Amino acid sequence: MAIGKSQPIIVIKRKGGHGGGHHGGAWKVAYADFVTAMMSLFIVLWLMGSSEKIKKAVSGYFNDPKGTGSLLGTTLIGTGETVKPSDTDQLVKLKEKLEQEIKARKDLENLSKQIEITITPEGLRIELIEGKNGTFYEIGGAKLSASGQSLLALLGTELKTLPNSLLIEGHTDATPYSSDSGYSNWDLSADRANSARRLLQQDGVRTDQVTQVRGYADQMLRVKNNPTDPSNRRISILVKNDDEQVPTLSAANVVNGSSPLPGAAKPAATAEKGAKPSAAQPAPKPTAPALAAAAPVAKPAAGTPAVKPAAGTPAAKPSLMDKLKGMITGKK
Repeated sequence: MAIGKSQPIIVIKRKGGHGGGHHGGAWKVAYADFVTAMMSLFIVLWLMGSSEKIKKAVSGYFNDPKGTGSLLGTTLIGTGETVKPSDTDQLVKLKEKLEQEIKARKDLENLSKQIEITITPEGLRIELIEGKNGTFYEIGGAKLSASGQSLLALLGTELKTLPNSLLIEGHTDATPYSSDSGYSNWDLSADRANSARRLLQQDGVRTDQVTQVRGYADQMLRVKNNPTDPSNRRISILVKNDDEQVPTLSAANVVNGSSPLPGAAKPAATAEKGAKPSAAQPAPKPTAPALAAAAPVAKPAAGTPAVKPAAGTPAAKPSLMDKLKGMITGKK
């Protein structure tokens, strides 16, 4: 019987390393955590020293990462800046008061389902939603119905007492406007918002209180799954949180054809009071002696002979070569 060859013995030697893992990776994890913590610290320090505008922009991003917060005044939910508690309390009281007054009016009691009042981060939004046969406006027109006039008169008496600015929006459904004159849903939405503005201002709302009037046509549908739904036709009145007013231009600062520009020379007074100003005449040319008296006399450089100017002629200024020659010592 043949004796088999013995298998070779393999010895594996392991060298001691710094920790476990490939090349000791434990310290890398700790270092990464340290760098992350330092970066977070510097970001917090930077935010603490930033302006309020940057702080609001950063907080707005984390509150609304998709960026829909920039669409202010266009959605029911609304995003944007956080509502202050004082503003919220005032808007809640206004909301409750309007709902009670609408319910107390018999002519508006049946329309309570078509009037939605909601509080958003932008302010108090009042939605007047149209019905199938028209509720607040005549079908296809911008003329307010009797119900629309009564409701807007009620709103005007309450809104005129507020310091808040107002934004009025008009919306239509996706049904094309049937007209051969080029009149479209854009015109209809803007005209309806403007008719609401006119009636509110007739009932006491200040002229500078309404800061914006918008017409969106069918671009901001309420029921997106059904673009022709009648509830897409609506008027929205937004009572904004802030009480900022639109800056007005003073008539004295407006420059027109007759008003001079700031800093312009005033016209010379006439010799006689009440005399009409004559046509502008060119100024007389100065005489030679006057020019000689007005022109400065240049001093001759050192080492150069002085040249006397002729009588009645202005003194000539030294040229660049004359100046250079005068700077060279001993040059005659």
